[in-house]
Amino acid sequence: MTTQCSPAEPLCIGTRGSPLALAQAEETRDRLMAAHGLPQDAFRIRVIRTTGDAVQDRSLAEIGGKGLFTKEIEEALLSREIDIAVHSMKDVATLLPEGLVIDTLLPRADVRDAFISSRHTGLEDLPQGATVGTSSLRRRAQLLAVRPDLRVVEFRGNVQTRLKKLETGVAEATFLACAGLQRLGRAGLGIPLSVETVLPAPAQGAIGIERRVDDARAQALLAPLGDAETAACVAVERAFLAALDGSCRTPIAALARVSVGGLSFRGEILRPDGTERHTAEWSGPEADAAAAARALGESLRERAGAGFFG
Repeated sequence: MTTQCSPAEPLCIGTRGSPLALAQAEETRDRLMAAHGLPQDAFRIRVIRTTGDAVQDRSLAEIGGKGLFTKEIEEALLSREIDIAVHSMKDVATLLPEGLVIDTLLPRADVRDAFISSRHTGLEDLPQGATVGTSSLRRRAQLLAVRPDLRVVEFRGNVQTRLKKLETGVAEATFLACAGLQRLGRAGLGIPLSVETVLPAPAQGAIGIERRVDDARAQALLAPLGDAETAACVAVERAFLAALDGSCRTPIAALARVSVGGLSFRGEILRPDGTERHTAEWSGPEADAAAAARALGESLRERAGAGFFG
């Protein structure tokens, strides 16, 4: 039986068990320690295995959409087995369970994707018919849109597992988020791709901290950690995603950035095989950005038509 955390005990931080997830949980703990002058033993990190971690023999699209890497953690949060949960925001569903909120986002890391190969220097260097590994439908669709000759194979597992697959010749190249590589101390491993070439997943590079709505203690502890610019941009990207009912089954990309006079936004949707893509852009005051992104998502959905996502 899991011991529940009472206010007199260390703050329990729930996370997945991958090296990247643990690095993100430790970053959150370290920021809390610095913000409040607390020792490390004022916090406890608890690893929770999620469905996405447990099922490795099928693609994410086959076993479900968003929530694969958060469901069990959120259940632990609601049952008070943990006090806060640390998530990669690109894995979080646009609708949270009742009673939970994510109102703290840490400063965002590099939003770009990185091209990784031991033999090739970029997309244009890949030979005709080369095999590329990825578990992301977005990356698969974006890749096939510019290189339909390539063979794309499923590439599940954490960063270390995927790199090992490259070493053993399962694929000649893969893509990983620059943010994850940075947080693992492997920033020099890949070649960053411009967002003009490969638009990232909505909320890529952002860490969100989830808590119970009625937990005043957690709210007070987390208050100094939030980054307003990250929160504003991620909210816009997730509004676009929500309008498209986006999940791991749908190739959707989006990026909002602070610009002169407010925010700029670009979003796109693709057929899973990369044969068709639709894009939209907007810029204007921050106060209007989320509504504009939502409207763009609805417009793209209408433009693409029924059955676009397969």
